[in-house]
Amino acid sequence: MNLPPLFVVAHRAGNSIAELNTAEAAGADIVEADVWARHGALEVRHLKTMGPIPILWDRWKLSPGWTRRLSLAEIVRAARPATELLLDLKGTDPLLPAMVVETMEKEAPGRPYAVCSRNWDLLEEFRHYPAVRALHSVGSPAQLRTVWGRLTWHDNHAISIHRRLLSAAAVAALKEKASAVVTWPINTVGHLEEVAGWGVDGVTTDSLALLRAVHAFRTAPPPRLLN
Repeated sequence: MNLPPLFVVAHRAGNSIAELNTAEAAGADIVEADVWARHGALEVRHLKTMGPIPILWDRWKLSPGWTRRLSLAEIVRAARPATELLLDLKGTDPLLPAMVVETMEKEAPGRPYAVCSRNWDLLEEFRHYPAVRALHSVGSPAQLRTVWGRLTWHDNHAISIHRRLLSAAAVAALKEKASAVVTWPINTVGHLEEVAGWGVDGVTTDSLALLRAVHAFRTAPPPRLLN
């Protein structure tokens, strides 16, 4: 493996305490968690609700909605102090950003964290918090065409973009506007080396094997030179 310095985000690993701990042990730099506002509380989960029907769902998966749900505060308390959280803001509740800020200031004052969303309006609140990195998530050519007008913030706004939309030229253009370019999904060493060669700053992966491989690469002792 031949990599420049870049950071690795463990995709959705913050949606359970067990997966959070596993990702930390595997060497993740940042752990992503999906955050929803519901009934005045912050829930950490990827699955969506079905209104009054007590079922959670996503594509081909259904889950009972009456079981206890994990809170953002619990994830923050469970994370290692050195673990940076990337909070993926879900839904459309306009109160969600302020609730996130309040929870993070209460549970982990001064700890760096980042937020991302496909709903860019939810990121507007973080204009007032320059220490929080805000990632505009871009998953389609149409979003890529329109995101440029959003990159007018403080020095800590960034891009999280699907790999299929990138090239070396695209990364270079984005880095003229954004503080960092992060790409997903990166689940093989081949894809990792490709996007690293384009100059991305970070990658998001679902693969524990890839996390461990990057960690091993970083921590391997330098080769001994023969006299």
